Amino acid sequence: MEFRDLKAQYIKYKTQIDSGIQEVLDNTNFIGGKEIKSLEQRLAEYVGVKHCITCANGTEAMTLIMMAWDIKEGDAVFVPDFTFFSTGEIVSFSGATPIFVDVDRDTFNIDTVKLDRAINKVLEEGKLTPKVIIPVDLFGLPADHIEIERIAKKYNLKVLEDGAQGFGGSINGKKACSFGDAATTSFFPAKPLGCYGDGGAIFTDDDELTELLNSLKVHGKGDNKYDNVRIGVNSRLDSIQAAILNVKLTAFINHELEDVNRIYNVYTEKLKDVVETPVIPKGYISSFAQYTIKLKNKEERDGLQAKLKEDGIPSMIYYVKPMHRQGAFDEHYYNDSDFKVTNELCDTVLSLPMHPYLRNQDVERVFNSIKKFK
Repeated sequence: MEFRDLKAQYIKYKTQIDSGIQEVLDNTNFIGGKEIKSLEQRLAEYVGVKHCITCANGTEAMTLIMMAWDIKEGDAVFVPDFTFFSTGEIVSFSGATPIFVDVDRDTFNIDTVKLDRAINKVLEEGKLTPKVIIPVDLFGLPADHIEIERIAKKYNLKVLEDGAQGFGGSINGKKACSFGDAATTSFFPAKPLGCYGDGGAIFTDDDELTELLNSLKVHGKGDNKYDNVRIGVNSRLDSIQAAILNVKLTAFINHELEDVNRIYNVYTEKLKDVVETPVIPKGYISSFAQYTIKLKNKEERDGLQAKLKEDGIPSMIYYVKPMHRQGAFDEHYYNDSDFKVTNELCDTVLSLPMHPYLRNQDVERVFNSIKKFK
């Protein structure tokens, strides 16, 4: 059993994927080929925004936004404490200070009450200037973007939606990656929509921001790549990855999002009386980058993971260490007592195999292993 079965997906769409790659090879337009423009148009249309700007990976997508918004030393950027390292990393990389915020125990996403409190605390201390909120759509579930946008307007802050895990999710029909002033996603292979290497994208309705990002991602180009009007970076998605993504986007739209939610329902029906299962609020749809359960304590979690491994079932722990305890952020002071939920989650969460090609008998096998352990 695979944790996320990319091979099954490839076998199903092998003819289309191979054909798309071969067309790029035949045309030899490896950078900036027609596949890029087609993908950007399709992604923007699917998400429901005016612009999609592809780039090298999800981390650089966020970095480009920090550059475009001129986030720098002395600025405060608010990030959930329970997430992957890159969301905080790009803040420090810009010279700004990441302010970590505890998360909601049910959704795993940033706690909006604690977010409001954290912004007020920074304002009262007067050492930093609050600038940006980066909510993360963790495990495929969109954050509480309605309340986050209300808070952002209250304090005149920008919002960057980190949709690296959330592509395909939605709130009352509004798609992930369409919230905030800009949004980013990742095409890392294991993501809901992944390529066969690294890749990322930025989404926005802002025409001026789009123009600036298209310059920044190609060495700060002006009219052409040899007319450089600002300092930028080299961050482009290549044509082969775009060709792969064009095939996989069609599959994602046609059936994968629906299939992964069907698997979610099968899992939850079997496990709901055995362990704590994912909570999906009313009106929300998750794209289930991960299906994450909670155990009673670290000992039980680690014991179950060992049992699953013994039974040939892969599992993962996202995340074993909270952001505020990462050594890379040691220069900043964080009070451990401000992160009670995150600290608990790091000791109790376990992610089970989850992907659109998981079979009912696979879920049954996972369930039986958990039931025997419990």
